[in-house]
This record gives sequence, C-alpha cells and structure tokens, in this order.
Amino acid sequence: MDHPRVAVVVEDDADIRFLISAVLEQSGFQVVSASSGPEGVDAVRTHAPVITTLDVSMPGFDGHEAARRIRAFSDTYIVMITARAEQIDSLQGIQAGADEYITKPFRPRDLRARIAALLEKPRASRSSD
Repeated sequence: MDHPRVAVVVEDDADIRFLISAVLEQSGFQVVSASSGPEGVDAVRTHAPVITTLDVSMPGFDGHEAARRIRAFSDTYIVMITARAEQIDSLQGIQAGADEYITKPFRPRDLRARIAALLEKPRASRSSD
C-alpha cells in the first residue's frame, strides 16, 4: 500500500497524548493528535485513520459520545485508553463502538501488542449494522 497508515490520538493530557503518539509512530503510523471529543471526531473524518485512540474523560464531549459519532461514518479500530477501570466503564466503551479498552496506567508494550492484534482482524464494515 502506498498510503501511510494513519492513527488519530484523542487525549486531553498532553503527556499521555505524547506517549501514545510515540508508541504509534514507533509502530509505523503517521499520527494526528486531538485534545477534545469534537476535535477528535473531526480528525477521524478528515484523515480516515486505521486506528483511533480515545480517552473517555475529555472536553467537549466524552470518549463514549466520540466513539458513537465516529461509528456513524468510520470503521476505524477504536481503542479507548482511560483511567476508568470499573467493569461498567469498559462495557459502556464497547457498547459505544470501541474495539479495545485499556486502563491507565498502561504499558507501551501492551498498547503495541493490542494494536497489532486488532490489525490482524478484518475490519467489519459498520454500514451493515
């Protein structure tokens, strides 16, 4: 494929956004960053990423709402990376459209492995749902 693999990182904490971006860049992605729900949805619409990471608690609207909005037009893999560690939180994330749910703090190696595993799975078209 001639096109670079694009990832969108939506995270309001600059340090965590930098870490996630670095992990994805080391995995061969061109990274586009956003710091709020609305910015993240716009970035996905504009850049058509293979992978999108979403924080849950962020300005504008939360990661669950961002995932629902993204799912309306994109089949990007969505990985929620959040401090919310209760089982109900992960269930809500998956119900909103996330493919993976990772709690903070996380290990960069774990993030890389989970993204690699997602990329092995065929992307399901959301238009048939």
